[in-house]
Amino acid sequence: MGEHNKKPLWEAGVISAAFNTPEYPGARDNHNNAFAAPFFIYRGEIVRVGENSVVRAVAVEKDWLEIDLSLDAAFSADSEDDSIRAGMPDLDFVFEVGPQIKFKLYESAKQHTGMQQVQFRVQTRAVFSTDFSSITHRGYVFNPELSYQYVGAFQEKDRFRFNISPVWATEKLHDYFYQVDSQYATEQRPEYDASGGYLGLEFSAGYMFNASPSVRVFVSAAYSLLNHAANENSPLLVENNTYAFGAGVIWRIRKSEQYQN
Repeated sequence: MGEHNKKPLWEAGVISAAFNTPEYPGARDNHNNAFAAPFFIYRGEIVRVGENSVVRAVAVEKDWLEIDLSLDAAFSADSEDDSIRAGMPDLDFVFEVGPQIKFKLYESAKQHTGMQQVQFRVQTRAVFSTDFSSITHRGYVFNPELSYQYVGAFQEKDRFRFNISPVWATEKLHDYFYQVDSQYATEQRPEYDASGGYLGLEFSAGYMFNASPSVRVFVSAAYSLLNHAANENSPLLVENNTYAFGAGVIWRIRKSEQYQN
């Protein structure tokens, strides 16, 4: 493979993004979050930082199979006076960590443009919440995902991605989102004992392209179906259909002179 298709071993710069997401799965209200932060991407043989996931420690990598460690995260949400959770504790920043196995089901001939790939991922993660003064374990999620990717749809290095992903979670995480203990019960929000099981089905899509040699732009959208979820009778699971949107800019300031496949 020529250098034309290789990427720098490392890149550094600034990322700025804004998101509109549900306060939690099945919430009535969405909230807006925006941030700007430095970013660093490292594409090592074993440890990889940034790009397709936050951090990955690659344990096995074959042409058709990859096993690694990955992270995910979600924003916090305040239980404001007009919220369905009014009077209940706020939901803290949530992050997940755990192993994933990726199976490459299909890949078209490698070309500069028009490369297509289908992957199936099996992800199991431990979930934690934090208010940045302490960390609490919130159970586990099981998250298989079918992913389609098309590189080079409109320009050489653009990327379109579509994912379908059902989610199951243990009772501890469902308790965090959907349980109503007696001290928080009201006439409109009766006491409810949450249980583990199916959490929902998410369809997501994203598009990323180069606005200039050093600036990359991305947009994303997600649609979640929570019909038949294990806690669909919780007074806190208000919406069976929720939406999320995001957009951002990645500005690369420095890069390595060494390249990696």
